[in-house]
Formats: sequence, structure tokens, C-alpha cells
Amino acid sequence: MTKEILELEPRPIWKHFVDLNAVPRPSKKEERVLALVKSFASDLGLLCSQDETGNLIIRKPATTGMENRVPIVMQGHLDMVHQKNADTEFDFDSQGIEMILEGDWIRANGTTLGADNGIGVASIMAVLASTDIPHPAIEALFTVDEETGMTGALGLKGGLLQGKILLNLDTEDDDEITIGCAGGLNVTASGTYTQEIPGRRDIAFRLAVTGLTGGHSGMDIHRGRGNANKLINRLLFLATHQCAIRINSIDAGGLRNAIPREAFAQLTVRESRVDELTNFIGEQAAILKSEYSATDPGLEVALEPAELPESLLTTEFHRKILWTVYACPNGVARMSPEIEGLVQTSNSLARVQVEDGEYKIITLVRGAVDSEKMDRAHAVRCCLEMMGAKVKFDGAYPGWAPKPGAPIVKLLSEIYREMFGQEPKILACHAGLECGILGSNYPDVQMVSFGPNIRGAHSPDEKVQISSVQKFWSLLLETLKRIPESS
Repeated sequence: MTKEILELEPRPIWKHFVDLNAVPRPSKKEERVLALVKSFASDLGLLCSQDETGNLIIRKPATTGMENRVPIVMQGHLDMVHQKNADTEFDFDSQGIEMILEGDWIRANGTTLGADNGIGVASIMAVLASTDIPHPAIEALFTVDEETGMTGALGLKGGLLQGKILLNLDTEDDDEITIGCAGGLNVTASGTYTQEIPGRRDIAFRLAVTGLTGGHSGMDIHRGRGNANKLINRLLFLATHQCAIRINSIDAGGLRNAIPREAFAQLTVRESRVDELTNFIGEQAAILKSEYSATDPGLEVALEPAELPESLLTTEFHRKILWTVYACPNGVARMSPEIEGLVQTSNSLARVQVEDGEYKIITLVRGAVDSEKMDRAHAVRCCLEMMGAKVKFDGAYPGWAPKPGAPIVKLLSEIYREMFGQEPKILACHAGLECGILGSNYPDVQMVSFGPNIRGAHSPDEKVQISSVQKFWSLLLETLKRIPESS
């Protein structure tokens, strides 16, 4: 399949995207992709430097006749979200992404694709490697660890970049020009609990909630998709009341910035109530599938026999964990009163892990207004602390305040109208983009974000549209050509 992808247009982008996807590049483990990009710069004879955080900056002089244009920064992040389907055998630490070409789309074989932000990075590499693309002086900024904390952007010091316009290539709709985004804050709860021995007449089961749509916990949080952590907790809560189940462990959700697609729990029930539990879970599964038929048509609930565990949660902690997860805020807290359709504040319950006497609950709070973001974070904190958890806030990053009157926004909008005969959507998004963070140390730099159509980011359904990449590429090249002269 790689050969067919390499023959797609624009070939320079797909070549570099294939190279990137051949290299594992999880957040916080970007050593191999950093080595790839360093080698790429060395082969081109371009100056490449690395800051203390790990970010790379590659500098390329302006092409002939463009020396007097405003210098620019082209920016993307090197890491990707690693998610796979439960039945997919894949080792992200050692394997390259297996890509599949389907009509006008490219997806991966049961895993995330890495189009977020691999297409943006590949586009920057294509410009750097070109010999016939007119452009002003370029600083290519490749940041690390964007997906799990914005660490690269947070660590970039002021004074390293000289560019006056920053093009962030990390947007997922080709008719949008993004000029603002939400900030974020990690909330993590942890603690320990005591265990007890199951009864000799108990029967063990494994409960699984799988097949949900998932997606980006910022861009997709308003779409009403099921959260596997919430759904399995609902089943466990109801089954506790109906069938007196006992829990051994919970393994629900995954990455902080992805809507949970799968959740699992080990449980027991008295032998005399096995049929009652089986029938009850079947009934509840039918209810969930009906409720989420539009947003999560692949939802499946399975109850399968398992080996009797050596321990169970105590009755007291069993109640605490289920009641707390049930009460924990999840989803949209407030829509923007000023921008139609824009989420202003949200929380995503990303991970619930209860096993071997220890537990952890992870959420990601997002907000365009810092005071509202903190209000939601405190609501989550209070809920978690009431069960006795130790709660910490970390990984905070600022939002990006929209500046619709910035010259680069007007220029990009004008070019878009001329090329495609329609108005682009000028908007802010609820996802976290690095522009807000970078702007804190570079407040005078004009910033804008755009990119091709990417669907299902942060999930194994991720795919990128080939024709949209072509559209995005043509817009990018025309923008580079028309960057204004320095005043």
C-alpha cells in the first residue's frame, strides 16, 4: 500500500508522511522521529538546532526575490496519539503505522493514523526540501509532546524565533481558518484501598464496553458520543443494586485527550444470581445501544465468564468508586454565548483504573475563559476529594485569544476566497492548539492555523482526505508566495 500512497499528489507531502509513519513517535518518546528530522535537515544542508525541551528549529533562507518579505514560522508537532482497537495486534513502540488507501481517504489498519499532526509536519518538510517554491525566510518549528501536555510549546523560550508570522498547520477542516483555542488543565486523582477475599460460591465475569466512536476530547466533546468510562460505571452501579455484584478491577479509557472508546471490569456475583445478572446486563445493553444508536452504532456490551479473582474491593470502596465516577462531571459545561456552536468549557473523564489496591482517575478540563476552566476543575476536584482521593492539578496551558483583524487572517481569507470562490470559516476551536502557549513568549507574532480534512483524530477511525490535502497544499503555497514585505 505504501507504493500507491507515494504516487499520490502532492507527492512531496506523501513522501514525508510515509517516512514519518515508518517511525514510532508517541508523546514523550520522540527520539526516533527527532533523529529522522535532524537527518533530513542535515541532508539538505539546513541549519538545525534543538532547545532544552527537545523542540527542533530548522532555518531556511528566503528564495531569490523574497528576501524582503516578512520572515515566518511554520509550526507543527512531532508526536501522535497512540490508540488501537482492542482486537488489533500492534506494538506502537516498535512498528510503523500500517496505512490503507480507500478511495479519497487514507486510514490506518486498526490504529490511529498520525495525520494529526503528521500531515502538517510533512507539509513543512516538503517546503523545506523544495527548490521551486517561492517563500520568505522560514523557521520551521517542530515541537514535542503536544498531545499529552503541550510540553514542547510550554518549554520554548522567548528570543529563539525571529519570525513575525506563525503558520500552525494543525487544523482538521479545510474550510476553516482557526484564530483561537481553549486552554486546558489536567486533573488527576489517586489513592489506595483495602481488599477482601471473594466468597467460595461466587462466580466471576468480565464486563466489556467496546466499539464506541470516541474521538478528540476537544473537537468532538459536543457531539454527544458515549464515554466508555461512564457507560461501564453505569452498568456496574445498576448491577450492584439489582444483582449485588462485587468488583475486582476496572480498566477503563486511555489517553487524557481522547474520548474513551473501551472499558473493562472484572466482577463477581453469587452463584444463585448468575442468570439474573446475565439477563439484566442484556437488558441494559439493549437500552444503551438504543440510546447511542446515532452517535455510537458500533457499541457492544459483553459479559463473559472469567477466573475467580483472589480479591475484591471492600463494600465501602466499591460504593465510593462507583458513586464518584457516576457523579464526576463529564462533557460540555457551557457553550460560548458569543460564537455559535463553540464549546466554551468542558471536562472529559478520560481514565478510570482500579486494580491491586490502587486507583487513578484522570480527566482533562478545557476552557476558553480561564475562570470558567478553573471553576469546572474545582467541581471535578471536589467530587473526587469527597471519596478521599488525593487530587492534583498540572499540565495547565493557556488559551489563544482570537484576533480576527490580524493582517495574516485577512490575507489568508482573501486568498481562500480567490482560490475557492467562497468564504472560509473564521473561528476558534475547543481543542488545545500550541498558538496560545507560544504567544505568551512571542506576543507580537501574528498567528493562524489551518489544515486539511482529518476525521476521527485520536481514535482508530482517524483518516485524512486526499483531495483535501491537495486543496490545503495549494492554499499554503499561495500564502507563502504572498507574504507581505517587511515594513
